[in-house]
Amino acid sequence: MSSKPLRNATCAVIGAGDFIGSAIAKKFAAEGYAVFAGRRTAEKLMPLKAEIEAAGGKCFARGLDARKEEDITAFLNEADSAAPLDVCIFNPGANVNFPILETTERVFRKVWEMACYAGFLTGREAARHMLARGKGTILFTGATASLRGGVGYAAFASAKFGLRAVAQSMARELGPKNIHVAHLIIDAGVDTAFVRERIRERGTDPDSLPPDTLMNPQSVANAYWYLHTQPKDAWTFELDLRPFRERW
Repeated sequence: MSSKPLRNATCAVIGAGDFIGSAIAKKFAAEGYAVFAGRRTAEKLMPLKAEIEAAGGKCFARGLDARKEEDITAFLNEADSAAPLDVCIFNPGANVNFPILETTERVFRKVWEMACYAGFLTGREAARHMLARGKGTILFTGATASLRGGVGYAAFASAKFGLRAVAQSMARELGPKNIHVAHLIIDAGVDTAFVRERIRERGTDPDSLPPDTLMNPQSVANAYWYLHTQPKDAWTFELDLRPFRERW
């Protein structure tokens, strides 16, 4: 990864995990954005920060709880004060599977807070900064569960359905004000340690899968960049991504 000359603009990635979030951060950093990367534990962001900076990019690593209004507000205020906030990406996971009778009130509420409520907070606060300048991009990461519920996914699907509704409402409200809001449906397994472990639990060696069965996080990150750079006479609201082998 080699970075282009730095822009006077920031990209905030909330949910900058080890795979999709990190790939997104590296892509925007390589395109010259100062990246503000946020996740629960700041120390876990140090390898990402080091990799971006070694390539000539700029990365600020911050610990935050995306469910707390004060954390999101402070994070995006800091990002915007460093340079104008041009892009904001909401990418936390919260993917859990429980039979309905084992889905506790606490599980359901926490998944909703992380996957839906935190998205509302992020989108609202990003919009405050972008509306002041009359431009910006806000991108939300969705999943198969954004479109249909599945066995054991009552909590996750309800939260992802809700996030999609938040994104759609924001797109309709903010699009005419020159702020591009889009929702990406990641409709397949991404090549992550979590997904590989689940494949092993089902009795399959993930290394035995045919090539391109799992989504490469870098390929996913390229889709976020594509949405951000679309001409505004042809903006996309929803983009679904899946490997060519995936049934849907």
